[in-house]
Amino acid sequence: MNWDYPHAHTLPVTPEPDDIDGLQHTNNAVYVRWCEHIAWHHSATLGLDLDDYRRLDRAMAIRRGEYDYLLPTRAGEALTLATWLCASDGRSSMERRFQLVRDGDGATVVRGRWDLICIELSSGRARRLPPEFLAVYEPAIVAAGA
Repeated sequence: MNWDYPHAHTLPVTPEPDDIDGLQHTNNAVYVRWCEHIAWHHSATLGLDLDDYRRLDRAMAIRRGEYDYLLPTRAGEALTLATWLCASDGRSSMERRFQLVRDGDGATVVRGRWDLICIELSSGRARRLPPEFLAVYEPAIVAAGA
């Protein structure tokens, strides 16, 4: 696959008939759901899951999400979704990127980007990244061409 960044964390996905909208392609909300799923999968693979977030009373919340829908996909198409952590200020924010590729021809069909902010779960207020987040997430940050 021709990934935008190195060291892609990937998952296979396939649109199901219920994912198809009135325009006969995968509904955009499905792509957003898949991005959430792979983000949690990536985080857990790195070593931080929802139980850790609750224990630490901290979470990475989406402050802004952007999606570029480049090509349609259809029910049954084999796709591969990738994600990366691409930036961090080392204090309270991070950036996560996504790329969805159609396996059959290697075409990128969706790109996405999240700006994330660390919050305290109990109050919802922005907080500094705890040491546990820095230890797990900072080494996973990639840059284009790295």
